[in-house]
Amino acid sequence: MQQVQSQEIAFQSQKWLKVAFLSVAVTTALAFTGCASKPQINNSVRYANAPDYYTVRSGDTLSGIAQRYGLSYISVAQMNDIAPPYTIYVNQSLRLKSSGKKTTTTQSYTDSTPIQRQSIALPNQTQAATPPVQNTVPQNTAPTVTVAPTPTSLKWVRPSSNAIIARYNAAGNIKGVRFGGNLGDPIYSAADGQVVYAADGLKEYGNLVLVKHIDGYITAYAHNSKMLVKSGDNVKAGQKIAEMGSSGASQNMLEFQIRLNGKPIDPATILPLN
Repeated sequence: MQQVQSQEIAFQSQKWLKVAFLSVAVTTALAFTGCASKPQINNSVRYANAPDYYTVRSGDTLSGIAQRYGLSYISVAQMNDIAPPYTIYVNQSLRLKSSGKKTTTTQSYTDSTPIQRQSIALPNQTQAATPPVQNTVPQNTAPTVTVAPTPTSLKWVRPSSNAIIARYNAAGNIKGVRFGGNLGDPIYSAADGQVVYAADGLKEYGNLVLVKHIDGYITAYAHNSKMLVKSGDNVKAGQKIAEMGSSGASQNMLEFQIRLNGKPIDPATILPLN
């Protein structure tokens, strides 16, 4: 009898551990998907306690802030002229109510500023069928805005020593550089930074790693066969972070992008590609 009771207690403990693990997993997923969750319905009690303006802190997402005060994140985005994918920044001042005097905050990034976690705009997704190799980047009917690089103390290195099979072409919707190679070839971080995404949530990019750097730069490494880092890891320039593969593509390749404040940069302007 005592043995049966012990087995029952062990079963119940495992059951509750699974429930707790799933709760943590869901919470973590929501933190990184940011504003991809459904709009929240206004809650009168939480809304009454909401300030007129809220200053974004490290780890905040637009949906999380809205839910905290019983608001719809879409309404908050509209009041603050924030367009999809609803990216927000540390020290940004957000209007939560239609009345109230706005306070100003200053956002600054210096070489000594630690890298902060924040909502990161992932590459665009489309519903188009998988195209040939030269068009594996999701198609976007909106015009591509290319900006010039800004001064930075970052030291850049090539993410792959392999040959280039396609170069940046804004008109052709190629938003980065593509390296050919073999399954398992090493992929390196192009500069010092912090991993903010390492998953396969975007089908067109397969196993995708995003690294955030200082001065508004983000680098993307797509189609990996294996990812050797996880979100939150700090990486150095030249550190191996993944292995080449064909996830989300029709051949082994590395799709490498550099973005400045969310907009694509021609990697050739700052990387030693020749």
